Amino acid sequence: MGTIGFFSRKTGLDPAVITFFRLFFGAAFLGLLLIATGRIRLLRQRPSGAVLLNGAMLAGFIVFYVQAMNLTTMANAIMVVYLAPLVSSIFAHFLLGEKLSLLSSLLIGLALFGFAMMMEFRLDISAEHLEGLTWAAAALLCYSSFILINRTGHSTAHVYTRTFHQLLAGAACMLPLIFTGLPEVAGYDWLWLLGAGLIPGFLGIYCAVAALEKLPAATYGTLAYFEPIFVVLIGWLAFAEALSLLQSAGCLVIIGCGVLKGLLSSGRNQSIRTGRHRLS
Repeated sequence: MGTIGFFSRKTGLDPAVITFFRLFFGAAFLGLLLIATGRIRLLRQRPSGAVLLNGAMLAGFIVFYVQAMNLTTMANAIMVVYLAPLVSSIFAHFLLGEKLSLLSSLLIGLALFGFAMMMEFRLDISAEHLEGLTWAAAALLCYSSFILINRTGHSTAHVYTRTFHQLLAGAACMLPLIFTGLPEVAGYDWLWLLGAGLIPGFLGIYCAVAALEKLPAATYGTLAYFEPIFVVLIGWLAFAEALSLLQSAGCLVIIGCGVLKGLLSSGRNQSIRTGRHRLS
C-alpha cells in the first residue's frame, strides 16, 4: 500500500490520473485473478449502495492523499492520514453510540500531541505546506468515512466482489476529471501507472483482503502501521526527506497510539462476545 507515493512522485502526473489508473488497473488485475481461479461468478452480484459509496470514499482518499504528497512531505501526509482510525472513534462516539473510554480519549489526545511533534510545535505558514496539510486532512476524512461505512454498511457479498466494485466505482468517480483534462502521458509513464495499478492497487488490496480472512482485526490493524513507517523510509531514501529527532518521536507516538487503540478495541469486543456466549 505504501508504494503509491513513490509511483506518484516518479510520474509527476495529476493526482486524478494516478488515482484513476490505480483503481481501474487494480480492478482489472483483480478481475483477471478471478477469471484465472474460476471465480468470475463472484462479479455477477449487484453491489449495494454502501459498497458504491465506499468506492467514492476510496477515490477521494487516494486523490487527496496523492495531492497532499505533492505539496508537503510524504511523512506529513501519511501521518495525518493515519490519524483516521482514531478520528473514526470520535465520530463513532457521537454517531454510532460507541462510547469512548477514558483511556481511548487519552490515546486520541496523545496522538494529536504526536502530530504536533511532527510539526515540531510550529506551523509552517507557507501556502504550499498549508495546502498540502489541507488535502491530507481531506484524505483523513474520506478514510474515516470509509472505515465507518465498512462498520455500518453490512453486505452479504463476497469480499472480492465488494473489493472489485469499490475499485471500479472509485475509478468511475475519477472519469469526469480524466475526460476534462487528460494530460499527455509519456511511454515510460504508462509503465509507472501500470505498476501503481499492480502493486498498491491490486497486490496491496489483495494481500489486505487475504490477511483479513486469516488475522484478528487488532493484529491486522497493528501490522498496517508498518505502512507509514515504510512511507517515511521511502521519503528518506528516495527523495531525501529527512526527519528530525522530534519528528521521528512524533511518528512513533502516533503509531503507538494507533496500535494501542486497536488492541484496546479488540479486547473490548472480545469481552462483549465472551459475555454473550456465557448468557447463551
